Amino acid sequence: MLNLSFVTGTEPGKWFDRYRDRTGHGLAERNSDDPMAELLGGEADLVLVRLPDERVDTERLHVVRLYEEATGIAVPKDHTLTLVDAVGEEDLEGEMVLYRWTGGLVDIAAVRGHLQVVAANVGLVIAPRPLLKVLSGKQIEVRGFEGEAARSGIALVWDKDQDSEAIQDFVGIAKGRTVHSSRQSAPKKAAKKKPVARKSGAKRAEKPRRRRR
Repeated sequence: MLNLSFVTGTEPGKWFDRYRDRTGHGLAERNSDDPMAELLGGEADLVLVRLPDERVDTERLHVVRLYEEATGIAVPKDHTLTLVDAVGEEDLEGEMVLYRWTGGLVDIAAVRGHLQVVAANVGLVIAPRPLLKVLSGKQIEVRGFEGEAARSGIALVWDKDQDSEAIQDFVGIAKGRTVHSSRQSAPKKAAKKKPVARKSGAKRAEKPRRRRR
């Protein structure tokens, strides 16, 4: 049984489905605001985390980076900033920014709490865009943010001493390995030419004879 914890703001459901379809390993997955704490506490075998996180020690942990997250801004549904696709620094003048992630560990509890205020038509929140989209309700619109902002990334992390076939199978699926590919691609062999079958009764072509002079 593979115990996997994934950070709020990620939606790895398609990986879970493929893992169950393609492998014989059991899978117990759960959403968490702090999956790293579960890994370090022995409650999870493999975690999907948001980086940067100073607790991710590459000396003892395997880290496989999967993708980067865009930064977003959450605004009230009727705010004038909903008229644009992306918000810049100049658009923040005169606005109340309730929470702005500037690097390090994202305080998901704080983001969740401040979004409730945004839903009441007060203030803005700047954080990883996928996180805002998952946590925002119908009274909030999320737009891209093009101002100065930290960059976040999503990675799979597990203990080097607890590596297993179940973990490697999930990592392969998350990295895009298909059902027809192996962990290490074998070199392709040159295709052998099939002999051409002769039809029964067919005569061989005779070479032309030279005329005698």
